[in-house]
Amino acid sequence: MRKTILPQEPRSEVDSDQDWLDLGNLAQVEISSEDPLHPIESALQHGGGPGWRAAEPGRQVVRLLFDQPQSIERIFLLVHERELARTQEFVLRWSRDHGRTYREIVRQQYNFNPPGTVSEQEDYTVELSGVTGLELSITPDIGGSGALASLARLRLG
Repeated sequence: MRKTILPQEPRSEVDSDQDWLDLGNLAQVEISSEDPLHPIESALQHGGGPGWRAAEPGRQVVRLLFDQPQSIERIFLLVHERELARTQEFVLRWSRDHGRTYREIVRQQYNFNPPGTVSEQEDYTVELSGVTGLELSITPDIGGSGALASLARLRLG
């Protein structure tokens, strides 16, 4: 009999052959806060690292401002929470006028309940053209605990 042990966490499609945008060369990033040990670059660049984490609790914003308008067909997000049971909400919005106005793509809540539910992985197929800004707003716990917002991966294709 042949058998395979499946990993505990869902496999991330983020490292597939998908042609992800090189955000480091295409956009400026604005963030509301940042833990120096978990910089935003590690969530946005291929190969990454531990991912981004806020330096303070409460709602946080990660905003990408593109140098040139982009077409986006796929948005991949990954968040891990291995310590605190909480309900996170995020809102993903896009702009075609350099951030003067934004249109909502998705608003979603997710329940983390370690040790069982520790990862949220979202993979959206979209048809966005002329994108000059993308904003991710994260409320790490709608219950108001002192949870810190985090983002293991954000990829755009």
